[in-house]
Amino acid sequence: MGRVKTRNLLRFLALMADEVIVGIFIFLILPGIGVEIPLWAGLLVIAVLLAKDFLIAPFVLGGGADKRPETGPESLMGRTALVVEDLSPEGVVKIDGELWKAECMNGTAKAGEGVRVVSVRGTKVLVERRG
Repeated sequence: MGRVKTRNLLRFLALMADEVIVGIFIFLILPGIGVEIPLWAGLLVIAVLLAKDFLIAPFVLGGGADKRPETGPESLMGRTALVVEDLSPEGVVKIDGELWKAECMNGTAKAGEGVRVVSVRGTKVLVERRG
C-alpha cells in the first residue's frame, strides 16, 4: 500500500508542477525583465490552475492500472468467497450472494470457511485457502 501512496503523491506533485512554473514566471521572471503583473492577477491565474488540478486529480489519482475492474470475471480476483459446499478440491462458493463452481488450488476447504479467489476459468473460480 505504501508504494501506491508514494505513486499517488508523485502524480499529485506532477499535477502541481504547472502552478509552480507559472508562479515562478509571473512573480520572479517577469518582474526581473520589467513586466509587472498585479498581485491579484497572478493569484487569480494560480487559483484557476489549482481549481483545474482539484477537478482532474480524482481521475488521475483514482483510476488507471491501480483500479480494480468492477465488472466481468476479473472483478472477482482477490475477493473473498464463502465455501457453501466442501471444496475437495471442487465444490461451490458464494460471492456477493451468487453461487459459483469452485476449485481449491491448495488442498481442501470446509463449508463455512472463507477462501480467496485467485483466478477465473470459464464459469469456475479458482480459490485458495486463506491463512
